[in-house]
Order: sequence, then structure tokens, then C-alpha cells
Amino acid sequence: MSLPPLATLRAFEAAARHLSFKKAASELLVTPTAISHQVRLLEETLGVRLFVRKPRQVLLTPAGQELFPVLRDGFGEFARVIDRLKQHKAQRRLTVSVLPSFAAKWLLPRLSRFQTAHPDIHLSLHTSVEVVEIGGAIADAAIRYGAGPYHGLVAQTLFFENFAPMASPALGLQTPDDLQELPLLHLDWAHPDDVTPTWARWFKLAGMRDVALKPGLAFNDDTHAIQAAIAGQGVVLCSMEMTVQERQSGILQQPFGPFIRGHQYQLLHTGKGAHQAEIAAFGNWLADEIARDGGNGALSPDMAPQP
Repeated sequence: MSLPPLATLRAFEAAARHLSFKKAASELLVTPTAISHQVRLLEETLGVRLFVRKPRQVLLTPAGQELFPVLRDGFGEFARVIDRLKQHKAQRRLTVSVLPSFAAKWLLPRLSRFQTAHPDIHLSLHTSVEVVEIGGAIADAAIRYGAGPYHGLVAQTLFFENFAPMASPALGLQTPDDLQELPLLHLDWAHPDDVTPTWARWFKLAGMRDVALKPGLAFNDDTHAIQAAIAGQGVVLCSMEMTVQERQSGILQQPFGPFIRGHQYQLLHTGKGAHQAEIAAFGNWLADEIARDGGNGALSPDMAPQP
């Protein structure tokens, strides 16, 4: 199949759409004579007349009326596809590895604001409790919880996590003494250390000695522990920063301290290679979100965490 030269088809389509060689020439940034020449070349190639030429007007012949909508739709589709390809090429990409609990409880409720602020950045979240290589095939950056240090990586401190007893209002939790009568929910930490929030540590900070810890439901995912507390299955020693929505909506109550300070969340990256601009934009947005919370995610000024 042999097609006429593309320039002749483009000239004809523009002239047919405007019914004017002059307007077609203005659109294509050529002279009316050039449009007339291209159209005549197309007519000679096809062996049919496409326009009826009058002194101040051109009209489509039946052959021209048959050809025009095909070219109009074809060039329109070309333009749409090319625009999509340009946008895809221009789109900036960033993949961040995060803990599933951090993604579900802190990041996702806020993420629409990042997308509004940076519509050109395609953000992908890689959720896993496993540590992945940063700057490799999986993630460009990561948000990690722990003491560090993270050798060879650039670290942006986000906030410390703070823990306190929380329960469903249905349990009627009002004073620390109530904890001795209510079931306690436990978290099995993958890598416990001296900072790990436990009920034994909390009771010691609260000055409650000789409290017999009762066995109860234990979870290795704090999002499940939060859901169990919401369901009224017990009192959870839980992160203030990860329960902002639950406390604001009233499905969890946090009536007293003390507050145990845990480790900090940090945004980590290599500081080199691709996506540095996207990482900087993400880091600045995280800082803005933390500032919205008063600088540490969820604590009010009178909530003094215990070291």
C-alpha cells in the first residue's frame, strides 16, 4: 500500500477543515501558495479533484468530503497519542519503601495533599517489614523506624513515636488503676530493645509497682492491635502518631499518661543518582505535614513523653 506524502495530507486536512487555503497556511506556518501546491499534488496523486475552487472560496468535492473526516480523525488521534507519550516521558517517578503500619495509619490519610502539591510526580509505595536496598531496583528512598545510624545514607529526621494506653470508650477506661481490671493487648516487636514500649515498662514509669501482667492477645502488627482495641477487646499501648484519626473520631480514647518515647522515623536515601529532586520534594512535603501536627505528629504541648 502506497500512501501520498504526509505533507499533502496535512495541507488538505487543514484546508478542508477551514475551507480556506489562507487559514490553513496560517495554521501550518506556510504560504497559501504552498498549500495550493500540496493540495494539487495530492489531487494528481489520487487522480481526483478534492476542491471546487472559486475566486474567494473553496468547497469540497464528493471525493474531498469522503477523505476529509478520515484524515481529521486520524490526525486528531495522532495528536492525542503523542501528547500522552510526552506526558509519560515528562512524568517524574519516585518509589518509597515504608512499613505497612506507617503507610496505613500516617502516610495514606495525608497522601492526597502530596498528589495535589506534586501532580507531576508518580509516587509508588513499597510496603514491607523487611529492609530493602535503597537506591536499587526496589526503592529510591525509605522511611524507617529505629535508632540508626544508617551508614552511607542521608537521613532526614521526621518525628519520634510516643506511646500511651488507649481503649474503646465502651471499656470505660478512666484511671491507671482500671488497667488492673481490663484485658491488656500486647505487641510482639521484631527487634525489641531498651526503648521498646512494653506494659512492664509503662507500669514502672507510672509508679505502679507489683502489677501482675495478665496474658492477653498479642499481635506482630500494630494496625491489628489498634483494630482489636477499637473492637473493645482490650487496652493497647499504642502510638499517638498512628492513631490521630481514631482519637479525633472518638473510637479510641487516651485518657492518661505517662507517655513512652520510642524511636524516630527517618527518611533515608543515598544522596546521589536519579530522583534526587523527587526525594527532596517528598522530604519537604513530609516536613510540612509534621509541622501541621505541631512538629511531632500528634502530641499536644502538655503531653510530655518519658525518656
